Amino acid sequence: MSDARWLDVADDVAEAALHFRNAVALHGSGRYGAGDLDSYRDGMALMHALQAGHTSAEQALTRILRILAEDLPTGEDWHRKLIERAAKSNGKAHSRPAILSPPVAADLDETRRFRNRAMRAYGRFDAARIGPTLDAAGRLAATLAADIERFKGVVDPD
Repeated sequence: MSDARWLDVADDVAEAALHFRNAVALHGSGRYGAGDLDSYRDGMALMHALQAGHTSAEQALTRILRILAEDLPTGEDWHRKLIERAAKSNGKAHSRPAILSPPVAADLDETRRFRNRAMRAYGRFDAARIGPTLDAAGRLAATLAADIERFKGVVDPD
């Protein structure tokens, strides 16, 4: 029988997809840079949606590593290391394949970098420069779940 903790992973991945998809929609309908309350709200909602999407994806990856009894990365750069680790096999005797495909890992790294910038520069948010992050978010909304399901099918088939 499959480990029930995969249900939590699936919930995290679904939340990530929802937040990423909504971030793309928010950007398309938002007003930015006007200096009024509406533009402030739209910018904050967009930043928060992207950050929530990335955080949900990170939570899924940390849950997977716990299911596999692998140590979580540590140190100040653990967020980056988590994606790097998920993008390659573990290289142990009972090796597991990469959790994430290279394109999905690259997109997740883009949203990680955005979250890092946003957390340190809320007041200097420039929606005109968010194109690569929104592109990555849109792709992640469509591809992250498939990568996780592929991986689960290999390590914990029903």
